Amino acid sequence: MKKKNKKTKVTLRKKAISRGKRFSLYLDYYPPLLNTATGKSTRREFLNLYLITRPLNVFDKRINEENLNTAKMIQVKRQNELLKEDIYTVIEKGILQVKEIGEMSFLSYFENQVNKRQGSNLSIWEYALGYFKDFLNSGDITFAEITPSLIEDYREFMLQANSKRMPGKKLANNSAQSYFNKLKATLKQAFKEGLLQQDINSKTEYIKEEETQRNFLYLEEAQRLFATDCPKEIVKSAALFSILTGLRYSDIEKLEWSEIEYSRYDGPFIRFRQQKTEGQQTLPISEHAFELLGKRQKSDDKVFVGLKKWDVDRLVPAWIAAAGISKHITFHCFRHTYATLQLNSGTDIFTVSKLLGHKSVKTTQIYTKVIDKTKRESTSRINLK
Repeated sequence: MKKKNKKTKVTLRKKAISRGKRFSLYLDYYPPLLNTATGKSTRREFLNLYLITRPLNVFDKRINEENLNTAKMIQVKRQNELLKEDIYTVIEKGILQVKEIGEMSFLSYFENQVNKRQGSNLSIWEYALGYFKDFLNSGDITFAEITPSLIEDYREFMLQANSKRMPGKKLANNSAQSYFNKLKATLKQAFKEGLLQQDINSKTEYIKEEETQRNFLYLEEAQRLFATDCPKEIVKSAALFSILTGLRYSDIEKLEWSEIEYSRYDGPFIRFRQQKTEGQQTLPISEHAFELLGKRQKSDDKVFVGLKKWDVDRLVPAWIAAAGISKHITFHCFRHTYATLQLNSGTDIFTVSKLLGHKSVKTTQIYTKVIDKTKRESTSRINLK
């Protein structure tokens, strides 16, 4: 659209649709603007955002709040685009924009970021939002109120918070770190979009990760597990596939045949998007791992049909015990097993980091400490007495 009058005002309005069940949000330009595509003047710009006339539950109310907040952001953006140099100086325009953005809801923006997530990553973001709401004591907060000192206060709040998943227990340090990082990611995105005037994320200290016990299987134990029957073959196949590839349960469960490829020169590999990090990855796999997949099916079919988390959590402990292994092993331990076996076999840490899909080699370095421990334990196996 082309500006027609320097005094054009942008007003957010709503129009009843769907027999009054919904309102369609639109911007009203007065005086009208010239639409260069049609050559006609127009006053309305519909935003494809809607409000539920009579919200019946919390979910409906949240949709209304988010859509209204988004519409207000668009309104501010359009109004700022129409400001001319002869009306406001550059400084005045900047001050006006900062003031208008500063009055917007940061909490609604955080909620919008949560709604963009999918899969297992979504639940982590939802918990992160829940803790931030607890910190605000069920109130709202504007962009102008987001300061480094406030985020530091929230950091201390998270270090003392109680667990939502396990009532009566203190929130684990690494869980606090994960949830706090989601807020930091939101602050980083808001600064990138120009909604925050300073990079508060970079000024806020991270919650440091605590080392956790990472159980894994030695090669002999993994081989014993391979030779032991499991009540459900699909659970066994998925577990062994994780040991041979390092894939997480979430990535294995959603794996489709379209993501499995076989090169005549390089052998089998997987091209997929990680559920946790949302990063695209190409992962070469062994012929042994490829054989576990069985006969190829339709492209959009899941590879591990019928794999259920409930079955995994119920059957893995019994299967581990049947193999004569006394360690506490969960499905995620199979990923740890892959990492430690790779490092023990001499694969360098940078290659292992890439195979695991880690964004930083620092994440992989935790396994080197595990390897050092296994080396120490192995020295005592040779005894001449």
